[in-house]
Amino acid sequence: MAKQQSAQIDARHYDVILAPHITEKSTLASENNAVVFKVAGDATKPQIKEAVEALWPKAKVTGVNTIVVKGKTKRWKGKAYKRTDMKKAIVTLVDSSAVDITEGVS
Repeated sequence: MAKQQSAQIDARHYDVILAPHITEKSTLASENNAVVFKVAGDATKPQIKEAVEALWPKAKVTGVNTIVVKGKTKRWKGKAYKRTDMKKAIVTLVDSSAVDITEGVS
């Protein structure tokens, strides 16, 4: 029989949040208790909030803003191609809670 975790994390939470989005701008946002993630294209704000609170139990989310970044049109060897679109989520946290994205998921 497999071991049961006390706080079992649903596998769909890993499908919603794909990766942290680490840039200069997102690092500056972290000073204001905000964390930026790359999320699935069909993820909704309530799903993102639920996933963050499930993956990081100490985190308490106050708001979620989403942005769809359109892929750039580039050229390679004279032929045009388009990068894929990406959806980002800016997750605002309560002042006392923190998410350390460098240590990974607990």
